[in-house]
Amino acid sequence: MRYKDDGSENPDFVLNKAAYKGAKILVAGDNFGCGSSREHAPWALMDYGIRCVISTSFADIFYNNCFQNGLLPIVVSKDDLEKLFDDASRGANATLTIDLEAQEIRGPDGGSIKFDIDPFKKHCMLNGLDGIGLTMEKKSSIDAFEKKNVAARPWA
Repeated sequence: MRYKDDGSENPDFVLNKAAYKGAKILVAGDNFGCGSSREHAPWALMDYGIRCVISTSFADIFYNNCFQNGLLPIVVSKDDLEKLFDDASRGANATLTIDLEAQEIRGPDGGSIKFDIDPFKKHCMLNGLDGIGLTMEKKSSIDAFEKKNVAARPWA
């Protein structure tokens, strides 16, 4: 959809329009990410530069893969999504910002929309933690266990 058959950019594709090039926040329709259960979908969005997707709902596997890869999926009400679509129709004047700490989407008119997020997932996003990073937070405990284990079971 982004490119024509000849490989040139399709000027009708929304992210190819000047006002939306370089966008980091994607406002999307219902059930975003359905059919995209592998990590490739969040990777592709991240590679494009998208850091947040806002929708009324997400496919479960896609939603969880977003958090595993540092892409913030935000669920909003249908009314809030319509407001965001209306804001987005203003083009370059429709800059949105996300304040994850405050759990707010701030619009170009100064208004804000609150959103919910699991506290653990929020902690991971704010601290750039994936499964490996979470494990490394426990490095001193792991090292202590390993040292104690070697002493107790030198044959292991």
